[in-house]
Amino acid sequence: MTAAHLPVMVEPVLRILNPRPGERIIDATVGLGGHAERILRALGPDGQLIGIDRDPRMLRRAEEQLRPFGGAVSLVHARLAYLRDVVKGAGLERVDGILMDLGLCSAQIDDLGRGFSFRQSERLVPLDMRMDQEQGETASELLARLDEPELAQLLRAGGVPAPRRVARALHARLPLRTTQDLRDALRNVRLPRRRHHPATLVFQALRIAVNNELQELEQALESAVELLAPGGRLAVLSYHSGEDRRVKEFLAREERGCICPPDLPRCGCGRTPRLKIVARGKPPNPDEVLRNPRARSARLRGAVRW
Repeated sequence: MTAAHLPVMVEPVLRILNPRPGERIIDATVGLGGHAERILRALGPDGQLIGIDRDPRMLRRAEEQLRPFGGAVSLVHARLAYLRDVVKGAGLERVDGILMDLGLCSAQIDDLGRGFSFRQSERLVPLDMRMDQEQGETASELLARLDEPELAQLLRAGGVPAPRRVARALHARLPLRTTQDLRDALRNVRLPRRRHHPATLVFQALRIAVNNELQELEQALESAVELLAPGGRLAVLSYHSGEDRRVKEFLAREERGCICPPDLPRCGCGRTPRLKIVARGKPPNPDEVLRNPRARSARLRGAVRW
């Protein structure tokens, strides 16, 4: 059964974004529109929300969800890294708030035909994993292109335990064309059990690489700081340590400003703080995790533009 979509940590996100009537807010990963709907209610008819997503299927569903808000919302098919281009293309120089809800939404996970999940399907599912299935190489094509050391590095970056052992097992079973092929290749690989099933981490690491998610995030964070008006708010929800570490380090760097070595007697870089951190890796409360177990790994970070 497909799980109902429940936007994660809605109230804490709204406390950071603090959307007010007439403001301009960007939902840079609009998904099914759950957060966007709540933001739009606060913005009122004079506000503006731009929703961005690289997955055309999610955009079509968000369009239905947000149709009652009429001209207050516009949806754009674009990657996260194109955040600046989308905002400038809308004729805006600065905005009052930006939300990034990273990773996958429930609808993408539950659509087994997309190849994102290692759960068993009644039919053979192509090993795709692209958020936008109209462009880019599939996970199957990526696996065929990488040599064993490159694959081990990809898995290590994704937090997969024993990455060289996993890479060796996957390379021995090439070509891997379906999610079943990938599950079979992992079946006899002995891996330490962590909080997540090891196969989950392998699928996640491949998805992140196929969609270039970490590089997209880094570009989007830099754009977000440049786009926020003074007093503008940034909220970022991440779901694995690689994402969260990058967000944490970026916000800390922008709050600190100066990047000179600590032993220098005076600043020589000329950088000044651009952000004030207001949320430092806040987890969901236990009640939300009970209602929505997929929220358990979420971490919320937020900042305000000086």
